[in-house]
Amino acid sequence: MTSMSDLPPDLVVEILTRIPITSLRAVRSTCKSWNALTKKCNLGKAAATRQQQFVGFMTMSSKVCSVKLDFQGTRKDESEFVDLSINQVALFNQVEISKVIHCDGLLLCVTNDNSRLVLWNPYLGQTRWIEPRRYFYRPDHYALGYDTNRNHKILRFFDDFRGGNEFEIYHVRSSSWRVLDHITPGKLHHRSVTLKGNTYFFAREKMIEVLVNVSELKHFLLCFDFTRESFGQRLHLPFHIHGKETVTLSGVREEQLAVLCQKESFDMYKLEIWVTDKIDPNAVSWSKFLMVEMRPLTGFQFNQEAVSFAIDEEKKVVLVFDQEVYNPTKTILIQTVYIIGEDGYFKSMKIGENPNVWMPGEFPNRPKFSPPLVSSSYLPSLVQIN
Repeated sequence: MTSMSDLPPDLVVEILTRIPITSLRAVRSTCKSWNALTKKCNLGKAAATRQQQFVGFMTMSSKVCSVKLDFQGTRKDESEFVDLSINQVALFNQVEISKVIHCDGLLLCVTNDNSRLVLWNPYLGQTRWIEPRRYFYRPDHYALGYDTNRNHKILRFFDDFRGGNEFEIYHVRSSSWRVLDHITPGKLHHRSVTLKGNTYFFAREKMIEVLVNVSELKHFLLCFDFTRESFGQRLHLPFHIHGKETVTLSGVREEQLAVLCQKESFDMYKLEIWVTDKIDPNAVSWSKFLMVEMRPLTGFQFNQEAVSFAIDEEKKVVLVFDQEVYNPTKTILIQTVYIIGEDGYFKSMKIGENPNVWMPGEFPNRPKFSPPLVSSSYLPSLVQIN
């Protein structure tokens, strides 16, 4: 009888590239030679880069889930259908996760109460719990990146409405924290994207910088350079913001930055998607990817705190993941993905429900949203974190 280790190498590679990334850990335990092969070669990249597939991760009901979207046919083909697959990651069954940050095939997971961090390589099946320098706090935000020597680091920051801030950086290789002094970049939004090791934030002026209305505050991008361990200069956005727009960021193959902006004006809900032609810590240029009037399609503006998105360059569509409160009970958050393209192309699919968790403290009657999609166009990594 032929054993698993006797199979031809080409057949083994074909089998392994069809296995979901989060299931490879279980497969490795069945055969020593397969285990060695997957750790030596990044077989997951072949699966992740298959045509017509969108592969990523998302959070749902305080759990981490893998998500795969298969596009079959073409937009103009009547036989087209979209196959959506969402699977909970069993590794975190006993842990409630509120936020996940992606960089270089690694995921940084934050627990619901912000008391613990865990760094995870889904492809290698490795996890590493991160201990705080002193404490982790509920208002903390994080970014994950690496320097020019491929040393991975975690940026932790607390940036309150009154202008106070605190920044510190964790070096994964040395397992050590260091406080960063004299950093006053602006008011950072918690959504960010890491490209080529550096993290880009959507930001605005702080209220203490200028004594004007919120609508008159300047909005821009800021890049945290993990090599210099400091912020670069303000980078311009391709549109003007008055304060009521929905704006969020996404990555394109970990090489380009995409920005979504939806404006409400005279009962219109214009959606714009822009993609960078060039971007580095101190310079950026943009091209428009898509512009759609959403009023006849959805009739509402996407939620600033809940929306996330990804683009498919080949099909010229954008996938928008959003949440809304289910009325009249307001006890359920409905998660929906909208697939939007040119010439009125539009599809929507309900993908799940989350129990509504109310904001503590100052906003007791405000739902606590968390953008569902945490990584798009995910590519596996051989980075060792243990």
